[in-house]
Amino acid sequence: MTTLAVPALLRRWAQFIQRRWSLWSLLILLVVGLLGTLVWLAGRYEATQVQGKVERDTADAVADIRAGLLRNVQSLQALHAADPLHEDWGRRAAELLRERREIMRLEWRSAGQRLLGEADTPYRAPVFSLLPRQDTLGDVTLNCATARRLNGPAYSASYYLPQPDGRGMEVMDLCLPLQADGRVTGYVLATYALQDILAEFLGRQLPHYQEASFIEADGTRLALHGATRRGARVFTAQQLLDLPGNPILLRLASWRAAPDLLPNVMTALVTGMSIALVSVLMLLAKDMRRRQRAERDLADALAFRKAMEDSLLTGLRARDLDGRITYVNPAFCSMVGYSPEELWGKSAPAPYWPPELIGEYEQRQAIRLAGKMPPREGYESVFQHKDGTRFPVLIIEAPLINAQGVQTGWMSAFLDISEQRRVEELSRASQERLQATARLATVGEMASLLSHELNQPLAAISSYATGALNMLAHEPASAADMAMAMRRIAEQAERAGRVIKSVHDFVRRRDEAHEAVPPQALLEAIWPLVSLQARKLAVRVRTELAPGLPRVHCDRTMVEQVLLNLARNGMQAMDGTPVAQRELLLRVAPAGTRAGATRPQGWLEFSVADCGGGIAPEVAARLFTPFFTTKAEGMGLGLSLCRTVVEQHGGSMVYEAREPRGTVFRFTLPTEAADSEPPTDPMPLRPAAVAETSHANP
Repeated sequence: MTTLAVPALLRRWAQFIQRRWSLWSLLILLVVGLLGTLVWLAGRYEATQVQGKVERDTADAVADIRAGLLRNVQSLQALHAADPLHEDWGRRAAELLRERREIMRLEWRSAGQRLLGEADTPYRAPVFSLLPRQDTLGDVTLNCATARRLNGPAYSASYYLPQPDGRGMEVMDLCLPLQADGRVTGYVLATYALQDILAEFLGRQLPHYQEASFIEADGTRLALHGATRRGARVFTAQQLLDLPGNPILLRLASWRAAPDLLPNVMTALVTGMSIALVSVLMLLAKDMRRRQRAERDLADALAFRKAMEDSLLTGLRARDLDGRITYVNPAFCSMVGYSPEELWGKSAPAPYWPPELIGEYEQRQAIRLAGKMPPREGYESVFQHKDGTRFPVLIIEAPLINAQGVQTGWMSAFLDISEQRRVEELSRASQERLQATARLATVGEMASLLSHELNQPLAAISSYATGALNMLAHEPASAADMAMAMRRIAEQAERAGRVIKSVHDFVRRRDEAHEAVPPQALLEAIWPLVSLQARKLAVRVRTELAPGLPRVHCDRTMVEQVLLNLARNGMQAMDGTPVAQRELLLRVAPAGTRAGATRPQGWLEFSVADCGGGIAPEVAARLFTPFFTTKAEGMGLGLSLCRTVVEQHGGSMVYEAREPRGTVFRFTLPTEAADSEPPTDPMPLRPAAVAETSHANP
């Protein structure tokens, strides 16, 4: 090594050492700056926490003072709640002053500020012993005027009162107007000592290191309560105590020692970083376990949903907002005969739509995709199986909402109702057979009555014919007498034919056909049969029809059966009733005219009322049960079929007790459509149907 190389090596080493110390110095400066910043931030944080606590304590103190003053206002109002006498007022005022140490004096003044009563606190000398009360009446008058304007309590500005012990106090007056019948009858004045307000309302909960005081807006202190100074730092907070008529500031001072953080900063820093590192690792491990558990739960939920969807008999189909199929379950594929691959992505027209209904279905789908909600109970449609078989379905649709609450399409549920329709047809056929059987049974019960009733018109015809022959045989008969005899014969023949025709129409089984029928015609059709039983049981039958009744839309034969069955039941229910009281009322009126009726317009109400013994509670529970009857010869199908017929027409059947005795059965039927032409000349009832039916022989 040459002598020239040594200085160069030394220079390079010196430069390396200088750079290294520069880096260490920079690192030390950064650490010191970081520690200093942490210490400063910790001190600021503690100071902020202390200041925040002082501000919260100040807000709580203001709330406590406001609540205490409000309680005092309520006590003063209670003092005058019963319009007390002067002697009683003085006693109650003294009791109130013993309970409320912050109140120095109470005065009861009239509306003209005349003094009616006064009381001083028992804990001090009278506050106005040195300064007469008359010197402050001007401020009192202004304060009471403010209270009257506010229609509530008002507080005056504070003022200084000298005391006999050489010291004084800051006080303020509360003026509370007394009202009766909306006018002011007087005032209650309460003189508060500001320092006693602090002592009574805050003294118990004020810590030993805090001081509370009332101050004015310019910082002048009016009253003080609390500890003396301790510590090097003072934290203060003040808040406005907004009293009606006198806003005043409450100041709260807290003496605390300076935060001593330097000896604990490094330990706290290392401990905090260690805890933070371990906490982060624990949180990561916990989050990983939670994610694995969520993934397992999600897989189980998907498997459960898949198994549930595969086991459903209800078809499910999901479509996006453009109408393309995004999901189908196995039940839907089994209904229509197509595989999921053949249906995914398909839009209108769907392959399972009948060709002749494609236009209607496309229009319905366009309305649905436009956002129009389908009915919640669903709607019926017809689908076509892949092999060409048609079957009815019930479709229930609902919006498909994703996890973010956004609609992404529509979810549809499909029920194959082919079996339901088949069962309904079988049930309808059985119902018709039962109804026919019931009609035949009714005719069998009435056969004996028919034979008796037909004898009467036939006997009358024979009598009139014999009389006419006698007149012709013995002497010349006048044309008027012969015409009268022929008319009588024709009337009785028509009567017999009407009875036979009514029974024939009633018994004959025919397909259900709804038509517009005048209510008078329904009553007229059953009148001959009702008359038969009425004569036998000595029952008077009376009808009431409201004027201008519209036609009812019904199956005429079925409704006549209902009316006849209810009338026969009503007459039989009066079997034990005295003959003079046996009356059956058939009434037709618009639904909704009776008190308590809830049917809307467009319905007629038919009622059958008897004067029998009523329905026992144990019978009422099973009254409409098929094959339940209280008659020895009955089948128990009459009322059940009657209610079924009425409900098939969309109406309802009820019954209720009739005053003073008896039962009323009511049922409703719809009138003809609003666009149909109303009858211009309703069919009138024959006189025999309008008049009361007598139980005597003609």
